[in-house]
Amino acid sequence: MSNRRVMVVKSGGAQALVEWRECFATLDPGLELVDWDTALRRRDAVDYALVWDPEPGGLAAMPRLRAIFGSGAGVDGILLDTQLPPGVPIVRMAIPEATQRMGEFCCWAALSLLKDARRMAIAQAAGEWDYFEAPYRADMRTVGIMGLGAMGARCAAMLQGLGFPVIGWSRTPKDVPGVASYAGAAALPGFLARTDILVSLLPATPETRDIVRAETLAMLPPGAGYVGIGRGMQHRLDDILAALDSGRLGGAVLDVFEPEPLPAGHPLWSHPKAIVTPHVASLPTRMERAGFVARSIAGFERGEPLPNLFDPARGY
Repeated sequence: MSNRRVMVVKSGGAQALVEWRECFATLDPGLELVDWDTALRRRDAVDYALVWDPEPGGLAAMPRLRAIFGSGAGVDGILLDTQLPPGVPIVRMAIPEATQRMGEFCCWAALSLLKDARRMAIAQAAGEWDYFEAPYRADMRTVGIMGLGAMGARCAAMLQGLGFPVIGWSRTPKDVPGVASYAGAAALPGFLARTDILVSLLPATPETRDIVRAETLAMLPPGAGYVGIGRGMQHRLDDILAALDSGRLGGAVLDVFEPEPLPAGHPLWSHPKAIVTPHVASLPTRMERAGFVARSIAGFERGEPLPNLFDPARGY
């Protein structure tokens, strides 16, 4: 095989492509990066794809395509293409840098709810000295993580380091050190009843759509907190808003939405109990992501299996 290969990039726009090229210039000089329109004109020459939201049918029109890399934490945007080329593997951007960043964000979110950071931010913006005493320590608030994959396990370990007791819920039992595992639909009410701060880190599957809604929020202890960092399709924003207004939820940190971005004027933007962030919980830098892709391609071309393959049967 010639050392010269072509990868189409559709992630972040024209300026992002310039930055992607700078990253790969040092990591894999033999890999030529082209934009989407160029790739469609040279479709017979494209070996790899690094994409977030490919236009339907485009990847299937590239007969030499050997692997598709997701440029973000999920592959939801890729799967919207119902004409994906059969047999071409999809690689998820599940890398240690993303896992670490997710753990950091989860800890920040849990501490923000514990210390009522939103209240302090509002007071600072108004120039007011709003003295109050936070009623709880970390060891007094149990964090319940829905989704105990690599990211959930890392979040659990880091939260435990801060003193939070941690429990977890997933489709099947998981063995995570120090974390009581609840599994299956029948175990969800018992898990929620013990959860003071709920963290959603589930994959995007038909079963997880709207899993955080009025019925599940009602199973939490009154005044519980919610951290939404999995997928926007997993929580109903209207139900979260109603729970915040009623006091059922004492606070929420929301990083993922459906649709994105959160529409201008939405009540959550200014809600006194909500922190809104722009889907940044676990996104590594472009250089970190480019490093993973370059290493994966190098291994693949040596005959090694690709890492982090998307499994349609599991949905992640």
